[in-house]
Amino acid sequence: MSITAERKAEVIKTSANKSGDTGSPEVQVAILSERIANLTAHFKTHTKDNHSRRGLLKLVSTRRSLLDYVKKKDEARYKALLEKHGIRR
Repeated sequence: MSITAERKAEVIKTSANKSGDTGSPEVQVAILSERIANLTAHFKTHTKDNHSRRGLLKLVSTRRSLLDYVKKKDEARYKALLEKHGIRR
């Protein structure tokens, strides 16, 4: 359900604005999107796993808060993030 360290490093590398960038909203949204995708796939086989579903809702809420922050700061970055990760809004 969680992502491996190698996959996380790969996601950070592809989403970072500069080397060593791990805390920017773009990187955080990318990591959360990866975890959300993994949990969504998990629920296709484990439909009654309500404990993990609660965690999924928390991840989605956190990602939404980060996206709202980016939208408030820079609309173009926000639209690029939505398009890159295929997030509906």
